[in-house]
Amino acid sequence: MRVTSGMYYKHVYGENNSQLNSKLYDVNKQISSGVKIQYAKDDVRVFSETMRLDNEINILGQIKKSTQSGAKISNQTDVVLNDFQMSLDKMKNLFIQAANGSQNSTSLNAIAVELRGLEDHFRNLANTSINGKYLFAGSDVDTKPIADDGTYRGNNEAMSALIDSNVKQQYNLTGGQLFLGEDSTIKRMITTNVNSLNLTAKYPDYTNINTPLESKEEFITANDTIRDMMGDTDNVVDTGNAKHFFYISGRQSDGSSFRDKIAMSDEDSVGELLKKIGEAYGNTSDVNVVNVSLNDRGEILVQDKMQGSSKLDFHMVGATDFSGGLAADVTDISNLNGAETNFRNVMSDTYTPGLFVKEFVKSDFAPTDGTITTDALLYDQTQFEKKGSKLISNVSQVIQGTNAFATPSTKLSAVAGESLDGKAFNLSGTDVSGNPYNVQIDFASSGTTFSPDGGVTNYDIFNMDPNGRAAVDADEMTYQQFTDVINMIVTNTLPASASAADYDSAVRTSNNVGGTSLTYDGKLEFNQLNSSNTRATLSLFDATSGDFSTTTGSIMTFNVNNALTINDPKTDFFKTIDEMIRSVEENKLHPDSESGNPRNVGIQNAIAMIEDLQQHVTKSHSQVGAHSNSLNRALDRATLLEVSTVSLRSSVLDTDLAEASMQLAQLSLTYEAMLSTVGKVSKLSLVNYL
Repeated sequence: MRVTSGMYYKHVYGENNSQLNSKLYDVNKQISSGVKIQYAKDDVRVFSETMRLDNEINILGQIKKSTQSGAKISNQTDVVLNDFQMSLDKMKNLFIQAANGSQNSTSLNAIAVELRGLEDHFRNLANTSINGKYLFAGSDVDTKPIADDGTYRGNNEAMSALIDSNVKQQYNLTGGQLFLGEDSTIKRMITTNVNSLNLTAKYPDYTNINTPLESKEEFITANDTIRDMMGDTDNVVDTGNAKHFFYISGRQSDGSSFRDKIAMSDEDSVGELLKKIGEAYGNTSDVNVVNVSLNDRGEILVQDKMQGSSKLDFHMVGATDFSGGLAADVTDISNLNGAETNFRNVMSDTYTPGLFVKEFVKSDFAPTDGTITTDALLYDQTQFEKKGSKLISNVSQVIQGTNAFATPSTKLSAVAGESLDGKAFNLSGTDVSGNPYNVQIDFASSGTTFSPDGGVTNYDIFNMDPNGRAAVDADEMTYQQFTDVINMIVTNTLPASASAADYDSAVRTSNNVGGTSLTYDGKLEFNQLNSSNTRATLSLFDATSGDFSTTTGSIMTFNVNNALTINDPKTDFFKTIDEMIRSVEENKLHPDSESGNPRNVGIQNAIAMIEDLQQHVTKSHSQVGAHSNSLNRALDRATLLEVSTVSLRSSVLDTDLAEASMQLAQLSLTYEAMLSTVGKVSKLSLVNYL
């Protein structure tokens, strides 16, 4: 076959030249750009793998940024809590110094000043911020978490960092956790606040206060007799006659209420009384649910055997009729009203033998004239504390099953722990205009109502069912509906009629005069608007309060004359700190109803309380440490994965310069060989083609 010039250029030069030029171009482009491909069409597999790796690198970058930000907050929190713990150690040492009986009022006052300085330091630590963002405000980082009065104003929402795909790690410690948290390992302990002297040692001759016999100041012990505790008016031990009656009320650790009347004889021991108190709580010969004991001041201590419950409570009064009658043995405890409470008056020459009542728990409203009143007698028929425009209860509403504080949406039955059907609450006091009121709320499954006039007028407490408004079922009633009723009563804005429309109108009108709500710690609070000093008063209690014909106590309590709290699972950091410091300022070593604030726990108990705070802060600190460790591990992992992924991406996409250079050299040689061949062929004569 004859070889033509066209065939030569087409098959020898044209095709090879085009292919070699394309390959040379690709290799040069890889060397100059540093990557194997420029477009997806260049190599679909490489492009797809590169896109996947780029996405992973972006995610890892986001994880690193999020984790670094979270770790910064967590590490700073760790530093602040170190300071918290050191300051608590200093505070504890100061309380131990104050508990030394040799301290005089001057040195105690100096210690109190130093303690107040530490309190300010705690407040400053609590308000620590980074770049204007507060550490302990929850997610509300722009709000200063602790007010000057120690109130927490942040929220309890956690903030989390992304540490892996769809995996988050909390990095903040909220003020709700630190300052209002809960330690489920702590057992609640409460104490009475009236020192109990051995009256036989104090008055060795019960017939004559001016007896020449030696008088001793000795506190009651468990081995002393009931006669030693309650006293007498003659020198005869009345053996076998149960003439001393003790009326106890309270709540068990599961939240169930109880009341009991215990009859004791002169010769019975105080230890036997303590045992019977334990039995009222549910103690048996085999199992104790509480420990009941006396401290060295003759005050009664009750400690829960169950951890994590804030419900245990106690109140007791003792009654003896020295006339020999039955005035001390009652079913309605209010019948003890007006009795003598100061045993020195009993021993006076002018005393006519009669009813004597011994208080074991006193509050601010306790009488000072030596006679007892209903407020002191009754566990739960006490008036809310008045503070300027506010009326505030002293019992936190705690949900039975969870030990959490009630909120407006919580049902009352969840706090009561049983059905409210058939129960009744009484509200008494004066409204904002100073007018007296006495209202009863009647709970019923068929519909709950309230009456301001003994049942003549009854108002339905309406539910919020949009499909049909009706009186709310007793067990469906919420605290919001409950506080609406209280607010209407205290502001004296009752519905114009029994209709739902008038009921809603009365609620709105009452809110223009005052507001009733739950505080952060689950207590009821009324606040009169546009007034610095309300005229209103309020008592709120179970209608069966004071009825000792039954051992079933009030189904719910709101304001009580109860034992003081020493230990409790729930923490209120700044409120506790303030109470402890006040014990030093008042020079009060022990709970003592006779001096200063009768509700103060005293310096010795403050030491136990600060140990609880230390334990709580330590646990919170440990939690922060766990957060920091998780974040740091996640940061290390993300950094390592990022390096590995970038390296893998490089191996997939980046040009291997050595390999490309070698390929370029080979292609160049091939191209030169082709050109050389073309040159030789071009020199052939016509004869070579024929």
